[in-house]
Amino acid sequence: MQTNFTPDQLRDPAMRESEKILRTCVHCGFCTATCPTYLLLGDELDSPRGRIYLMKDMLENGKPATEEVVKHVDRCLSCLSCMTTCPSGVHYMHLVDHARAYIEQTYERPWHDRLLRATLAKILPYPSRFRLALLGAKLGAPFKGVARAIPKLGPRLAGMLDLAPRRLPARAASDGPQVFPAIGARRGRVAILQGCAQRVLDPGINEATVRLLTRNGIEVVQAKGEGCCGALVHHMGREHDGHAFAKRAIDVWTREIEGEGLDAIVITASGCGTTIKDYGFMLREDAAYAEKAKRVSALAKDVTEYLTTLKVVAPARDVSGLTVAYHSACSMQHGQQIRLEPKALLKKAGFAVKDVPEGHICCGSAGTYNLLQPEIAGQLRARKVANIEKIAPDLIATGNIGCMTQIGKGTAIPIVHTAELIDWATGGPLPRALEEAGWQDRPMAAPTRAAAE
Repeated sequence: MQTNFTPDQLRDPAMRESEKILRTCVHCGFCTATCPTYLLLGDELDSPRGRIYLMKDMLENGKPATEEVVKHVDRCLSCLSCMTTCPSGVHYMHLVDHARAYIEQTYERPWHDRLLRATLAKILPYPSRFRLALLGAKLGAPFKGVARAIPKLGPRLAGMLDLAPRRLPARAASDGPQVFPAIGARRGRVAILQGCAQRVLDPGINEATVRLLTRNGIEVVQAKGEGCCGALVHHMGREHDGHAFAKRAIDVWTREIEGEGLDAIVITASGCGTTIKDYGFMLREDAAYAEKAKRVSALAKDVTEYLTTLKVVAPARDVSGLTVAYHSACSMQHGQQIRLEPKALLKKAGFAVKDVPEGHICCGSAGTYNLLQPEIAGQLRARKVANIEKIAPDLIATGNIGCMTQIGKGTAIPIVHTAELIDWATGGPLPRALEEAGWQDRPMAAPTRAAAE
């Protein structure tokens, strides 16, 4: 794609990077075949190619964002399926991230949009605030119809109430900074991202991961002072806030790296993993953080990515009669290009694993997308659930809390984090989602005789 940025514009590192990305696009349109919003809406401007034209015009001409540009960029899920499809290697993620930050700087959103986005940014990244908000949502659930009638905000408020869990898990006993020693000889030392939303919605995921790692000789650190990775606000265009969260995490993990050392930073939410692996790029112009950020990004590993480097202990339960539909989160398969490892681990644990038809299409979660674009997100969820139910699995496995929440609201099939299933198969307790589905009475809920011996 030919560009006409001025030398003065190209002095800005973000603009310079976007110009380089734009030049790699050859207008081929392959991306339209795998873009969820284009498949649903059929509008060229709701495809990556269409959005690229809009973003190019806005950035190249130094225009403030318009209502039309904002509408179509906001509809983008950042699922990154286009990056997997693109034969030219267009780094759409960095381009749309820059566009979103530019929009926040040059466009005044309507009051209701500003209010909602500011509220999400002030609540979701903070576990205590998020927990209180969910308790409030539980009390407000009976008034969903009333909420829907509120001008401007109604459909989004109703969507939020609908997504709130019916029962909020208790705070994990193991929550907070501490070290979990390896069982037996220590084979490695890792930090685990405690995170924000997942920590509240399903603390059992990290608890299962800690059991799984320590059982396999890995010392696990929950580092003091670590919080949100910054992904939630970064993808809303709040670049300053996203960088502040990133720097805090980098400082915390750098102390551990320079102290007793870390072999990896293990991440159990793939959306966070995609962002943390991008810290080196995000902070490339920050003299104080550029090198530290690259080092942290290099150590970041999805839990399944790290587990494949270990000889995981043999299965303790016979789960061979269970069929698992593996849903690969977009941030896993497109953002991190991790496709085989989770399925290989589940198969090694004894599960029969099936791929989901149209597995490359987003479920509609996408960070805060299902809160900000509930109608499109709902259509994508219905499509995803229909494809899952076609293969009639016993349960669903995935590696991202957002997908678990989104898909779980559309089906009665239990959905469980991949790490929880591997932990259960190798000796851990029954995951909460399976317990709530009444699985405690199934024979495989107890260890096999051979494992017990």
